Amino acid sequence: MRFPKVFALFIGLSLVVLNAGDSPNSIRIHADQGTETISRHIYGHFAEHLGNCIYGGFWVGENSPIPNTRGIRNDVIAALKEIDPPVIRWPGGCFADTYHWQDGIGPRDQRPAIINSTWGGVTEDNSFGTHEFLDLCEILGAEPYICINVGSGTVQEAADWVEYVNSGNQSPMTDLRKANGREQPWHVKFWAVGNESWGCGGNMTPEYYTDLFKRYSTYLRAGELYRIASGGTDQDYHWTETVLQKTENYRHLIQGYSFHYYTVCHGWDKKGSATQFDENDWFHTMKNTLVMEERLQRHIELMDKSDPENRIGLMVDEWGNWFDVEPGTNPGFLYQQNTLRDAVTAALYLNIFNNHARRVKMANIAQTINVLQAMLLTRDDQLVKTPTFYVFKMYKVHQDATLLPLEINCEPYRYNDLTIPAVSASASKDASGNIHVSLCNIDPNRNVGVAVELRGVGKLTKSSGSIITADAMNAYNDFGQPEQVNIRKFLDYKLKKELLTIFLPAKSVVTVTLE
Repeated sequence: MRFPKVFALFIGLSLVVLNAGDSPNSIRIHADQGTETISRHIYGHFAEHLGNCIYGGFWVGENSPIPNTRGIRNDVIAALKEIDPPVIRWPGGCFADTYHWQDGIGPRDQRPAIINSTWGGVTEDNSFGTHEFLDLCEILGAEPYICINVGSGTVQEAADWVEYVNSGNQSPMTDLRKANGREQPWHVKFWAVGNESWGCGGNMTPEYYTDLFKRYSTYLRAGELYRIASGGTDQDYHWTETVLQKTENYRHLIQGYSFHYYTVCHGWDKKGSATQFDENDWFHTMKNTLVMEERLQRHIELMDKSDPENRIGLMVDEWGNWFDVEPGTNPGFLYQQNTLRDAVTAALYLNIFNNHARRVKMANIAQTINVLQAMLLTRDDQLVKTPTFYVFKMYKVHQDATLLPLEINCEPYRYNDLTIPAVSASASKDASGNIHVSLCNIDPNRNVGVAVELRGVGKLTKSSGSIITADAMNAYNDFGQPEQVNIRKFLDYKLKKELLTIFLPAKSVVTVTLE
């Protein structure tokens, strides 16, 4: 990777080790005070029947010339195993509340075709259904997270789906599953009771939805279930209060609460291009991503008040950047490219989730392949790993590690008369005792030195670093071209006893591991 000349000068100056008290950018990490686990499910994914996420993304069918395992692309399997996906949410999203699961079981040539009226008005042939999705999860070693149709479905339909998937007892549903080739149940734990029920999931009021949630949840009985209620919009605190209040005497029915947040550059009517943008767009994308923490904290406060025992997990099961579709593509397919800007915002999001791991028990980026802020892009038999993919690969060291409390002080990133914090960070200690410190510098112009004080760290013998950055803020990886954004070795840090000095280039994501 070729660094700008200004960064070459910066490296020369970095031989001076900063003191934590002298640096305007400082972090204090309490390495001996961690009590919360960063759930691996925070690094979850979302796969909806939308555009080419499923068809052409995961699924090509067993007769495809593209190498596959029982219809699932081998290149996708290999790539996703690099990032250890812990959980995948399916079949939606808005599609879930139009999906009738029995259309997607049995011989594929006998499954009815439907119109995907939610996304693009294309024909859905139902060749990828329950068995195919759960096969995918088993291949990847990921837990499945299934979203139930509440908007246009029935309680009986939902109860039958859970029984079909989870029951080992003799019953019509287990007999049907066995007839379709699966002898043993899958034991799926995570079930969402509806999706965005305030909007595409039925345009409901929170009072009406909560009554429906309790009714549905009552009859979902097969297995040890983690039932997840639909949240409102990110600013709808009344919805959250209503669901929590109306389930106070029914806490055995609710284990999780869904929360969605998307970063849009200047608003839903001005989302902007994923690749053609300037610093004004960069700044507002970062600023609007940071708004997410404020919203998240407010919902957590409401949950803490109603659920002080912390029994209900906050599931951020849709998040990410939302830009305009690529020119010439179907507007209903939500296909967008993925640049260094997406990598930096992904790191911002993941730092936020890590630091709120006490309450945040799952997060699912939207979406895994070819849709919105994707991990992978596919075109025929080609595959591209996006900058966001590499952030997930870098950050997987935090999965199921112990969150280390930290305090951070940093200079602002200034743009015109606006400011936001320039540095974001999270840290963890894994089961082997290794400490991982992840940081991002969201300022696209300035390199910064950060003095990291490591309290209670003990004796350190080894260290290593990795970095994601590029010369251009809109650098991206494309088909048939050498990668412009990936993970490189990072050496520009100094460790002296309990002081770690890290020199962050502009617009970068860095992880340093201490052993």
